[in-house]
Amino acid sequence: MRSNKISAAAVFPALTVKDTADNEVFLGQRSSDTGWKLVVIYRGKHCPICTKYLNQLEAYKQRLADIEVELVAVSADSAAQLKEHQEQLDVSFPLYYGLSIEQMKGLGLYISEPRSEQETDHPFAEPALFVINSEGRIQVADIANAPFSRPAPDTLVSGLEFLRDPANDYPIRGTYS
Repeated sequence: MRSNKISAAAVFPALTVKDTADNEVFLGQRSSDTGWKLVVIYRGKHCPICTKYLNQLEAYKQRLADIEVELVAVSADSAAQLKEHQEQLDVSFPLYYGLSIEQMKGLGLYISEPRSEQETDHPFAEPALFVINSEGRIQVADIANAPFSRPAPDTLVSGLEFLRDPANDYPIRGTYS
């Protein structure tokens, strides 16, 4: 099977998902003109590793806000699944649902079928994250094919603090083709 990987420095695609109030949201749109956005793709409520990771990210929300990086997370779960998952989560950043297979493919994500009906009832994206810069371009992309393969929150946030420091003038990496 062939996958189309989204390129570093590409404009993040216009993807619409839903928030917890069932409002449509443009996933890549930032709430500020100057800031960046960290979009975390997680497997869904069925994944205890994702639950742990999202809860860990909450501890870094202020550090991200200090460097003007907005944090959001999204999965292919349904509204009902997200509502149930929120009972296991202790996060204050926005959570979205309804990522479609076409959207997952457009981002170049790995997509898995559930192992059983007890796991979940739909194909889901494996973990990924995208950091979208103030120009709407992908500054950082991390796409994994397993739930345990994602950057440690402290390493991720420390790296973003370095990137956001104007003294470092750090370019988008991985653009050589």
